[in-house]
Amino acid sequence: MRSGAGTVRTRSPQLVVHVRLVIVVAVLAGGLALARPRASSAHPAPSLPRSRPLPPVGVEWERSGLLGVLACPAGMAWVNSPSASFCVDRYEASLLRMGPGGETQHWPGNRIVDGLEGDMMAVSRPGIKPQGYISGRQASVACASAGKRLCSLQEWTLACRGPHDTRYPYGKQRRAGACNDRFRGTADHPVLRLFQAQAAPGADPRSMWLPSWMNDPRLLELPHTVAPSGASNDCTNEYGVFDMVGNLHEWVADPDGVFAGGYFMDTLQNGEGCEYRTRAHGFDYHDYSTGFRCCVDAPSADLVR
Repeated sequence: MRSGAGTVRTRSPQLVVHVRLVIVVAVLAGGLALARPRASSAHPAPSLPRSRPLPPVGVEWERSGLLGVLACPAGMAWVNSPSASFCVDRYEASLLRMGPGGETQHWPGNRIVDGLEGDMMAVSRPGIKPQGYISGRQASVACASAGKRLCSLQEWTLACRGPHDTRYPYGKQRRAGACNDRFRGTADHPVLRLFQAQAAPGADPRSMWLPSWMNDPRLLELPHTVAPSGASNDCTNEYGVFDMVGNLHEWVADPDGVFAGGYFMDTLQNGEGCEYRTRAHGFDYHDYSTGFRCCVDAPSADLVR
């Protein structure tokens, strides 16, 4: 472009980068309708977050995670592997109780939901003690109320092992203290502690493993039990999911009854780390240690590249 007495003015490199970035953002914004997650025809998918900060110029979109944020509902992480593409809750689920007028209130994570399943909606939030005392069937209903579903065992394992396919979210070998998975022997077991403190004199010790004790809300009020979601900062991977090992067992979508990942007292006896599986209970079983998280279908990678 010429200006004045024949002087040639060239475009600023910064201006070119800015213009290109604006074009890319506009294209992505226009494609959000195609990138909405699919949960179930019976339950509409949650709304996408309306605004997110853009990464700095020069950062690759995929590496920054922006595409995953745009593709997944708030509180969820995008897992995009060669075998599957889906969104998974970043945090173990807590519950909201829905009122008749649409109002919601937090449901304490140490209270059973028997008979109230239709009032409960799963949410993925940090800093809140997640929901224990929940069966696989109840967890499935809570996910569906949020427009989501329970994760399949394959999805759960992919999310736990991370993009580097490691036994623990953070690496190949267990690191003490990285997750809420300490094991100090039976003397520190919450059921034993509560029974010794509260059982009637002469009570049969075998009764402590009955449902009445195993579902006592006081268990998760004891110290050294469940921790708030995301409190273990190192118990994560590059997908940005937390507490998939330890804290609470997590139900997966298996009608025969499977929960994975172990809990705060045990991440070794039924497999190590992300390989931990409990198959001893039916889908309707619950106790203080059983929790969950939800998944939802994500758009194919081609739609968001």
